[in-house]
Amino acid sequence: MVAIKLKYDKGYLEGEVPAENFLGTIEVDNQEFLAAAYQVDESQLVEASLEAPIDSPRLEELARGKKKVVIISSDHTRPVPSAIIMPILLRRIREASPQAEITILIATGTHRASTHEELVAKYGAEIVERENIVIHDSRDDTSLVDIGVLPSGARCVINKLAAESDLLIAEGFIEPHFFAGFSGGRKAVFPGVAGFTSVVGNHNGQFIDSQKARTGKLQGNPIHQDMVYAAQLSPLKFIVNVVLDHDKRIIGCFAGDPVTAHETGCQFVRKTMSAPRLESDITITSNGGYPLDQNIYQAVKGMTAAEANTRLGGVIIMVAGARDGHGGEHFYNTFKNAEKVEDIIERAINTPANKTITDQWQSQILARVMAKYHVIFVSDIIAPDIITDMKLDHLPSLQAAIDKALAHQGPSAQVAVIPDGVSVIIE
Repeated sequence: MVAIKLKYDKGYLEGEVPAENFLGTIEVDNQEFLAAAYQVDESQLVEASLEAPIDSPRLEELARGKKKVVIISSDHTRPVPSAIIMPILLRRIREASPQAEITILIATGTHRASTHEELVAKYGAEIVERENIVIHDSRDDTSLVDIGVLPSGARCVINKLAAESDLLIAEGFIEPHFFAGFSGGRKAVFPGVAGFTSVVGNHNGQFIDSQKARTGKLQGNPIHQDMVYAAQLSPLKFIVNVVLDHDKRIIGCFAGDPVTAHETGCQFVRKTMSAPRLESDITITSNGGYPLDQNIYQAVKGMTAAEANTRLGGVIIMVAGARDGHGGEHFYNTFKNAEKVEDIIERAINTPANKTITDQWQSQILARVMAKYHVIFVSDIIAPDIITDMKLDHLPSLQAAIDKALAHQGPSAQVAVIPDGVSVIIE
């Protein structure tokens, strides 16, 4: 037997696969690089990137004389190590411009607001107590302003604090993204601090259906193109984006111009996080544990890695704690009320961009996966009926899921494991 151990919520789940069925584990081969990266302190990686920004003046030069500085920062659903990055940014800005009023603007996109406890866990108590932190609300029209039109035809509406700042910078991280190609960079502005209608217009059914709106793809990706344009319409001048390993440790940092620094970081991610496909009948994956596996909505990301690896008609086993439940009422009800998942796909593709509904994009992608594969969702935390209401198979243990998948696919079925589905590009 081959032992399988996957990160799950704040711990692990374990199971076993018969040796004759085990095809292999899909992990990036970057141990030599990681060994070198680990010799440098994480904060030193951030400081070094700020000392030599890409295609940009140094942050201190940009900050000098500025009065209203806004730092866009990722929310609780992203594992950005803000406790390391934010103190460095605050110190450097204040050294250059002691009188600057600094606002940390939490980029929630269309997610719920971060709780006080989540903010403390992310930044540390001192920053939460001392700094001016504002949580973006995509549905609060009084806090938004229209700054132009996107290539998709959607209006570009973003947070007023960001639009009206003297200096707008963004903190974030870069990883493979299942429809934007990569996270980070322009996503801090759009969808991070954008208005709800603008976000859903970008995440429309036609764009999501594009074969270029996939993990690791930027060239020709209509969603990415809209996001870059939105960031350029905004006053965003500087980004600090990190790349993390499986233990959420900083292994690279890219600071400077919002476009070229991000592109440089994406090239780094592709080099360090790509892995060859191991076509299998059964693929077992996870979102790498908490916080990215805190609901079914987020778990769709890991499923798309398995989608890229599994033979048509195979089984995907998704391991995710989902302590937050489904992750979105519209997302949940779309599946609960549908007769079959193919209807969800058809409806999304034929919905005009300006009529896109909440979480339609996530529903469309999950439905796409479910239409091609039998998906078993493994969790002993979430209420089982939430999973089954969404027409997903549910089992509380990884071993039970493995046994069921093998029974479903037959005694000679080949099994592959992707330990962290959100941090790998299947080539």
